[in-house]
Order: sequence, then C-alpha cells, then structure tokens
Amino acid sequence: MSEDHVYTALIADDEAPMRDLLRARLQAVWPELRIVAEAANGVEAVEFGQQHRPDIAFLDIRMPGLSGIEAARQLYRQSHIVFATAYDQYALDAFEQGALDYLLKPVTAERLAATCARIRARAEAHAHAQAPAPTLTPAPAREDIGAQLARLTELLEKKAPAKTGYLRWIQAQVGSSLRMISTREVLFFQSDEKYTRVQTAGGEYLIRKTLKELLDELDPDEFWRIHRSTLVRVEAIAEVTRDLRGRHMLRLRNYAGELEISRNHTYLFQQM
Repeated sequence: MSEDHVYTALIADDEAPMRDLLRARLQAVWPELRIVAEAANGVEAVEFGQQHRPDIAFLDIRMPGLSGIEAARQLYRQSHIVFATAYDQYALDAFEQGALDYLLKPVTAERLAATCARIRARAEAHAHAQAPAPTLTPAPAREDIGAQLARLTELLEKKAPAKTGYLRWIQAQVGSSLRMISTREVLFFQSDEKYTRVQTAGGEYLIRKTLKELLDELDPDEFWRIHRSTLVRVEAIAEVTRDLRGRHMLRLRNYAGELEISRNHTYLFQQM
C-alpha cells in the first residue's frame, strides 16, 4: 500500500443500524481506513461519492431512490465497489462469476476482514507497480466491471421478486382484544403445533397462520427461514456462533435466547 495515501471509504445503507455495524467493524479490521461519508439512500450515495471520490464504496443493494447497483454504475470508475446484499444464492452466483466484492448480510467480522485484506493486497500490488496515482482498480478491469454491473442489473430485475403486496401487519388475539403487530416489530416466527409463535421485543403472541402461509406472504428479503420451524427478521440478527456440538446458533437483538440454524439453511451465513 502507498505509505503516503490514506484510503477512504463511503458507506451507503438505508438502515442506520447496518451503517453503524459496518462502520464499527471496519474500524476494528482496518483502523487506518477513513470513512468520509455515510449515505441513507442511493441518490445520496452518488452525490457523496462524486463529492468525496472515496477509494472504496460499500453499497447496500436495496436502497430507495437508486439501488446500490444503479449507484455503482455511476461510481465504479472512481471507487472500488463492495456490495452488501441480502439476496439469495442466485445473486451470489452472479457476484462469484466476476470481479465484484460482496458482503452477505448480516455482515460478519470474519468476512469483512477477508474482504478488506483482499482490497489492501490489491492496493499494495498497484503501489509496488508504481501506478501514477493510488488506485484499486486498473482501467481494463473497470471496463469489465461496467459490463458485469449491466448484467447484474438485468439478472436482478428479471429474477428478484416483486416488492409490493407483502404482509405488513399481524393480527393476534389477546384476551378479548385484537392486537395489531407491525412486521417490523417481529423478531421471529416459530411454529408451535397448532399455532405460530410471534416473538417481539415486548413479548410473544400466538396466531393461527401457519409458517407456510407466512412464507408466502412475507418479504423474503426481510425474513429468512433458518429452520423448518423458524423465520427470523434479518434486521434483528445480532450474530451467529457455533456451540460445542458444532451447531450454528443465532442471537437476536432484544432477545435473550438463541435459535438453531439447520444445516439446510447455513448457506445464508456461508462466509463464516
């Protein structure tokens, strides 16, 4: 790495907790990296990116205004792009086929450290090659990335599910009253014989909807199935660990217990 160049970065995510998490983990794995701007949507990402011209842009794929991919198509010539994504395997396959870096949400410290190490090694290689100016991506590679972004845009538009009409409220009977629960309050759903348990930070409720019905009605980018009997809200995930038996266990914010991730669903956390 060039000794006289301090590398800079932009973070763009419409969820403030996700920006906070990524900033904190970047400070831990790459303390010399300077965060020059944080954007809450794709439009801000382009504006701040053009203003600050960061070396690296960490972009959430799903953002209002402009998607992360649309923002990347305006920034990739000046900044190295790292996507954060909650998309499933078909999108990850598209990333693996090219030179784009990605982080699968929820971002783990291990995967972030590996990504940063790869970026730093690339920077050192360019510095040793005596590039005329600090750069992370040579011109030929930038042209390849532009073509890949165009293909990725087409792929996601073709295969991503529609984002309208998803379930936003859950009705739960509490005594003689009907409680309306926003899906953004839900930490997880868990099937319990004839009922489904709805867990929030404030308590738990039972509803008669089956897990299969919920799977058909909930946004798959907001809720992941981690077990045949459990759906979790992605934004509520705090960390994933392994217990003494080698099982993957998931911890949620505002919930004291742990949830088991079945082997069939560990691909969601494949960077561990």
